[in-house]
Amino acid sequence: LKNQLLTDHGHNPLMKKVFDVYLCFLQKNQSETALKNVFSALRALIYKFPSTFYEGRADMCSALCYEILKYCNSKLSSIRNEASQLLYFLMRNNFDYTGKKSFVRTHLQVIISVSQLIADVVGIGGTRFQQSLSIINNCANNDRNIKHTTFPSDVKDLTKRIRTVLMATAQMKEHENDPEMLVDLQYSLAKSYASTPELRKTWLDSMARIHVKNGDLSEAAMCYVHVAALVAEYLTRKGMIS
Repeated sequence: LKNQLLTDHGHNPLMKKVFDVYLCFLQKNQSETALKNVFSALRALIYKFPSTFYEGRADMCSALCYEILKYCNSKLSSIRNEASQLLYFLMRNNFDYTGKKSFVRTHLQVIISVSQLIADVVGIGGTRFQQSLSIINNCANNDRNIKHTTFPSDVKDLTKRIRTVLMATAQMKEHENDPEMLVDLQYSLAKSYASTPELRKTWLDSMARIHVKNGDLSEAAMCYVHVAALVAEYLTRKGMIS
């Protein structure tokens, strides 16, 4: 079924069903042994069908990054190690796929997933997660095949950006009982990603949810109007609308 799975760069109903099975294994509680086998199977899937994750729509790459990052915060060190290495493999494979030029697709989806996880997972950004970031950095520094490329420094930049987001989130936690200060911090973070529409949208959506939670519906509406304008501007630049 390989040719059918590769139709439209892997963005077809058959591949979607196959991928959803893999994703289901990650989303349900599994034993340590089962998870290690799932991670191994995912490596094979990424290796055999790279275009599914690095070409066309980013939905599958995004979903995979989100689930892997959750395991980077696991209480079990062995699972954190496996998850970190799988995430590194996803980035490294992306780098190879572009002819050793960049891994922009995975870089962006990892940052977006971290931003989403902050709101969804309690304790993200603690010691366990920081250790996983260090494992990823070490993998890049010790990979002899890409030692003389930009990859190690790009990985370092990614983990630095993640830590920046986590530090900003820690500040937000301190001001969680001060809605106005909390939204100001989120606005600053959204503004810092002005050059990255997807990330700016993520934080504007988060701001909107806080406004809705506090009953500030007009402010939430303004956030969504801003998001709509951001999407329209992006599509216009891409020539998809006029």
